[in-house]
Amino acid sequence: MTPDRAPLPHDHVFLGHAHDENARRTRWVVILTAVMMVAEITAGMVYGSMALLADGFHMATHAGALALAAAAYHFARKHARDPRFSFGTGKVGDLAGFASALVLATVALGIAWESVVRIVNPLNVAFEEALIVAVIGLIVNIISAMLLTHGHDHDHEHGHAHHHDNNMRSAYVHVLADALTSVFAIAALIAGWWLGWVWLDPVVGLMGAAVIARWAWTLMKDTGAVLLDADVPELSAQVRHRVEAPGDARINDLHVWRVGPTAYAAIVCVDSDGPVSNGVIRERLAGIKGLRHVTVECGVPHA
Repeated sequence: MTPDRAPLPHDHVFLGHAHDENARRTRWVVILTAVMMVAEITAGMVYGSMALLADGFHMATHAGALALAAAAYHFARKHARDPRFSFGTGKVGDLAGFASALVLATVALGIAWESVVRIVNPLNVAFEEALIVAVIGLIVNIISAMLLTHGHDHDHEHGHAHHHDNNMRSAYVHVLADALTSVFAIAALIAGWWLGWVWLDPVVGLMGAAVIARWAWTLMKDTGAVLLDADVPELSAQVRHRVEAPGDARINDLHVWRVGPTAYAAIVCVDSDGPVSNGVIRERLAGIKGLRHVTVECGVPHA
């Protein structure tokens, strides 16, 4: 059985289509987030608001995660053609996203613990002052989300959304999650100020922790699958159908995995009784969106 690969030399640059634009947008959001993070944490400590502190520390994790995302974009571009990386640097963003998820999970536990402590031992909250800072934080979140909107790339072809940049996704969802906790904080501060529901402030801190934990788990699961070269069922089904539909070839071994935000690799091992060449199999696979690096092996079935 003889392997057939694309003619050399060829590169393995599997970066996203909007890689450089996404990097620029992410850098701007890092600056906005860092400034607001300092303001919210300071105000939370000064005014005694756990909801505001939770939002501030949540934003702190975002600032770190967004900075990591920006660094990942830079590293991926700088080393895109480095021969040390067999399939390029297209998965660096997934590595950054996985690291962000781990940090977020840890911070969620910290916020939850502090909120429980505040429920048991309530503190006075300067609701009016804290509310002003929380509203400003929400405005910053909205601006950041708008900056990242155009970089959040989905592929809705055939009803699927499997072509996306997990690095940009992590930045985008960080901002959306932070906007949600800002809304929670504002609601808690208004209720405490007007209705005297002081208990709602730490309860909202718990809600924010739950949001962070849920998002961290989802991102960890998705990026982990990419880092472990998990199979891509939709593309595997397409490859199998195109190869076997004519009836003259059967796939005996198939591997399809993601190597970049919009790029997939495949190893296709085929048995055939007739004159089915590697070139014929490649022609059948041509046009499958995202399939950028294909290795084909053709042979005859063993007796």
